[in-house]
Parts: sequence; C-alpha cells; structure tokens
Amino acid sequence: MNLIFEEIKKGNRQVYRNFFNKNYEGLVIYANGYLFDKEASEDVVQEVFIHLWEKSHKIEIESSLHGYVHTMVRNRCLNFLKSLKITDNFKSLDFNINLIADHVFDSTSDENKKIVYHQILKIVDTLPDKMQQIVKLKFLHNYKYNEIATELDVSVNTVKTQLKRAKSKIKELVTTVLILLELYQ
Repeated sequence: MNLIFEEIKKGNRQVYRNFFNKNYEGLVIYANGYLFDKEASEDVVQEVFIHLWEKSHKIEIESSLHGYVHTMVRNRCLNFLKSLKITDNFKSLDFNINLIADHVFDSTSDENKKIVYHQILKIVDTLPDKMQQIVKLKFLHNYKYNEIATELDVSVNTVKTQLKRAKSKIKELVTTVLILLELYQ
C-alpha cells in the first residue's frame, strides 16, 4: 500500500505538496527527454500533478506512486508529440530527410515522421550557436560550404566538421526518439 498516495486521496495538502516539491524537477527533466522543450515539459508535469490531485479518489495504483507518475508523464509526452501539427514553412521536411539516414524511416508511419521532424528542429535549436548557424545555412538556405565559410568567417573544413558533428548528434537523438515511439505504440 502506498501511504503517500493514501494521504493524497484523503486530501492531505501537505503530503501532496511535499510529493510535488520532491518530484517535480526530476519529472520535468524526464519529460524533457521526450519533448526537448522545457516549457512543454513543465506543462505536462503540471497536468499530471493536477490530475493526480483532482482525480486521486478515482485512481487505483497497482505499483508505486513514483512509477505511476513517471508512466503518466511518459504517456502524456507521447500523446503531446502525436498531437503536433507540423507546418513546413521553411521546407524543413526536405532538410530533415537529408540529416538522417534513409533506413531510419523504413518502418516509420507518417505520423511518427512528423514527430521525428519536430524533434529534429528542437534538436537543431539545442546545438551550439555556431553549429546551429552552419546547419541552418546548409540545409534551410542551401548554402554551399564555401558560402557558409565566407558568411561566418570560418574555414571550409570547420563548416564540414561542424556539419558532421551536428549530423551525428541529430542522428543519435532521433534514433532514441524512434525507439521510444516504437516501444510505446
């Protein structure tokens, strides 16, 4: 029996507040591993805690409260990702296809591709500034290596190295996203 949850069911605000304070930050970090968006991660975790408080009398927990809230956060993150409506203002879908290997998409549905595209854009936004500029100039604006080098006042080799590193980081994180999508469908 989970004593903390039993107290929450009874409406014990102090126990609930303590549970919230102890777990909120870790759950936001956990959610951010799925969403790569801190604000959206905070929203998801807050929704989970609100649901836990408001619906505690209806909830039956068979394992631990800790495991239950982690599962709720994971499921809400995946639902959030599935609900995204991606717009392609910068022809970023073509850009994204170029960033990862074709075999990654062999068994991926169109809905999951949209999720992956969204995650790639989020991942690009987390790259170091110079690397981010290089990636966007190359794939969003179709600059050539020497044009990027001139624009950013760096060598062509720096451009190639930064693109290679960016592609590696993106590929690694997108593979993780795809694995998570496959596991939780």
